Amino acid sequence: MSDTQITDLVAKTTIDRRLAGIVAPVIEGMGFELVRLRLMSGKHSTLQIMAERPEGGIEIADCARISTAVSAALDVEDPIEDAYTLEVSSPGIDRPLTRLKDFDVWDGYEARLETDELIDGRRRFKGILAGTEGDEVLVELDQDGAPVTIGLKFEWLSDAKLVLTDELIAEMLRARKAAGAFDEANFDEIETETETDTNTDTNTASQQE
Repeated sequence: MSDTQITDLVAKTTIDRRLAGIVAPVIEGMGFELVRLRLMSGKHSTLQIMAERPEGGIEIADCARISTAVSAALDVEDPIEDAYTLEVSSPGIDRPLTRLKDFDVWDGYEARLETDELIDGRRRFKGILAGTEGDEVLVELDQDGAPVTIGLKFEWLSDAKLVLTDELIAEMLRARKAAGAFDEANFDEIETETETDTNTDTNTASQQE
């Protein structure tokens, strides 16, 4: 059974949730966590999967391995009728925040949050994350020049992501260098195509199904 809590932030639509139910156990069995899944429709559908290690971080070789394993699981279940491209990637620097723990991990960094319903007349909030308290996400807002910290229930959120700032970029580079894992080549997109009804590896890996 998967440990991932499939919230709207992780998987938004009914088909997204069904797919997440299939791929999350596969990803977790490999020692990673599902961050977000979206099936993007269009002229050619794309299944976008973001994953990372529980402690954060993922390499492009890991994305390729996950892509292969997920592709095999989807081939068995066959939940997508039409041809599609599978992309497995890291969450990126200005990453989506999809799990309650993400707001503690990125405490002190700027983020944009949106809620399903109006909260005090607004749905969009931009401020500095201040961790969590119970089931609430705390965020420090600038209100008429003065900092004010508010709490938003995690279940209210329809979207949340970090804002790309110099501070955030510097921290990500510092963390990767400290881990001895900084290599710009690892962030190049790799795209491999196969016949219709296969997948794509994108710290992105891609395949076509």
